[in-house]
Amino acid sequence: MNKEEFIKEVESLDLKVTDKELEKLDIIYNTLVETNKSMNLTRITEKKDVYLKHFYDSLTLAKVYDLSKVNTLCDIGTGAGFPGLILKIFYPNLEVTLVDSLLKRVNYLNNLIDSLHLTNIKAYHIRAEDLIKKGKKFDIVTARAVASLQKLLLWTMPLVNQNGSFLAMKGNVEEELNLAKDIMKKNNWYINKKEIFTLPSKEDIRTILEIKNKA
Repeated sequence: MNKEEFIKEVESLDLKVTDKELEKLDIIYNTLVETNKSMNLTRITEKKDVYLKHFYDSLTLAKVYDLSKVNTLCDIGTGAGFPGLILKIFYPNLEVTLVDSLLKRVNYLNNLIDSLHLTNIKAYHIRAEDLIKKGKKFDIVTARAVASLQKLLLWTMPLVNQNGSFLAMKGNVEEELNLAKDIMKKNNWYINKKEIFTLPSKEDIRTILEIKNKA
């Protein structure tokens, strides 16, 4: 995916792409590739693949939720900052908490955030279980390619505000959904939205689930 294709696809998500945002994405890409030489951040380093599988993929949450209408978002197991960092750039209204269990990645992210001059976003070296113990709650919690849905639900749903949502970013999720049925029923969690699609020009299947608490 080149920049022109990226702009076209992002605009089809009803998001505007400005030169300022593209400039920030270039900084993220260049920093990612340079840092990746000494730290394992991602296997994906080709520019066209980063724009497709990291940048565009992060923004596909727009298919199920209007993030311009919420205040707080937590990205569990953020890794190199996807999707949370990219979402912050396109939704400046968000107060973003990035969570990762590897200190090196957290330091990388906070340095990158500083160089991008972003505010109301910070990476934390903490496990989801410990964040739960602190009593933290968010409007939106998301996770991308972190763990099985069963595990994810236990790490994310306790962090979701009563009226908030967990947005799970997955591939083909049918088997995981089947295995998670009991835990969802036990805790009164339900799927409010389910969006299945393929990435542009690729066969990669994506599924986004919006999971909520029953009132």
